[in-house]
Amino acid sequence: MTGLTLIGTIIVINIVYVTLFTIRIILVMKARQFLATFISMVEVFVYLMGLSIVLNNIDDPLNLAAYCIGWGGGVWLGIKIEEWIALGYSILQIVVDYESTSLPDKLRDKGFGVTSWLAEGRDGPRLMMQVLTRRNQEKKLMQDIQALAPKAFVISYEPRTFRGGFWTKRIK
Repeated sequence: MTGLTLIGTIIVINIVYVTLFTIRIILVMKARQFLATFISMVEVFVYLMGLSIVLNNIDDPLNLAAYCIGWGGGVWLGIKIEEWIALGYSILQIVVDYESTSLPDKLRDKGFGVTSWLAEGRDGPRLMMQVLTRRNQEKKLMQDIQALAPKAFVISYEPRTFRGGFWTKRIK
């Protein structure tokens, strides 16, 4: 291989390898064991190909730089793919002034399951809500909350497991 072809090959192989690595780690965290296992086999094949090319041409610092550039590109691409796939669920905890008592119904009208209760804040009563949504719907839910209650305090986190309630009936 010539210099530029070799550098391009190293970059592309490392982007593919690290992207697969990133996706596999996310799948492992989401307990998607079969898909993670399959991806790991492809990942290790790509890794060994790339590593052998770099080690056989280690005398040129540009090849090492290409390896590093490919690594960074793979991390970036893996993150973008994970955001696009958006596996799993998010829970949003929403706190609004008590006067916003119509917010749970407005969110329910948009198809979200809402559990709400009265809470006490520093400046008086607050309405607390908890909403479970698929991760690929979280941005839309955040936009809806912003439009309906711009001063809402919102915390988002990912549940690992859940059972019972509104969602398990809809998922089946």
